Amino acid sequence: MIGPARHRSRISPLATANFTFHGKLAEFLSHRRRRVCFEYACARAATLKNAIEALGVPHTEAAQFLVNGVPATLNRIVRDGDSVEVHAWERQVVPVPPRFVADAHLGGLGRFLRMLGYDTLHENAIPDDEIRRLAHEERRIVLTRDRELLKCREIYFGCYVHALKPEAQLREVSARFDLAAHARPFTLCLCCNLLLDQATEQQVRAYAPEPVLEIHRVFHRCAGCGRIYWEGSHFARMRAVLQDKFGFPPPSATPPQAARMVE
Repeated sequence: MIGPARHRSRISPLATANFTFHGKLAEFLSHRRRRVCFEYACARAATLKNAIEALGVPHTEAAQFLVNGVPATLNRIVRDGDSVEVHAWERQVVPVPPRFVADAHLGGLGRFLRMLGYDTLHENAIPDDEIRRLAHEERRIVLTRDRELLKCREIYFGCYVHALKPEAQLREVSARFDLAAHARPFTLCLCCNLLLDQATEQQVRAYAPEPVLEIHRVFHRCAGCGRIYWEGSHFARMRAVLQDKFGFPPPSATPPQAARMVE
């Protein structure tokens, strides 16, 4: 004899929560989801990282999560009925001094950062897997306009650069990581990213033209590429840009050997 059929309740494979994204995070969302609270269904095992990245927001751009009014982490599981608020970074605390790796599209920004004395790796054809390795092994801050790259779990510190022009990009990155506090302008080679050393007279005479030797007395050299640096007119222009437009300290505020720029 067949007994009565048992009722089986079906559990939905999805968890539906309400999300609100604040600040610049709205730019990653579709227009109908910007600056409003909206409902979103995700897998029941999904974490907050899974959920926001499925919506288009890289985890590196989220400064704070509030779930039902309580602070939460990226690993928190999303549950039915949760109310999730996600806030963007305004100023982010990172290891000091910060070190960067800029992707192939941010060469101008990378040059500005080196000019300020920040260790910044950049190549025109640097592959994503190398960027991920550098971010993971050397704890470098990844600078990119590729949101998919910033979703990789190997990247702990990262920044999606919204601006398109190098000067605006520097202003944006500087504000987020408080770069003015630790800048040491003109201490690195703009080509090799290596610290500059005092140049010997023999080294200077081999590379610098005679008119320059008659005007300048202080020279520095990059051991990597052999370039000689001195305080020429280009140095003065770049110093004005850094000081007047971005508020970075003048070279006189740094050790004497820090003030140099290639002519």
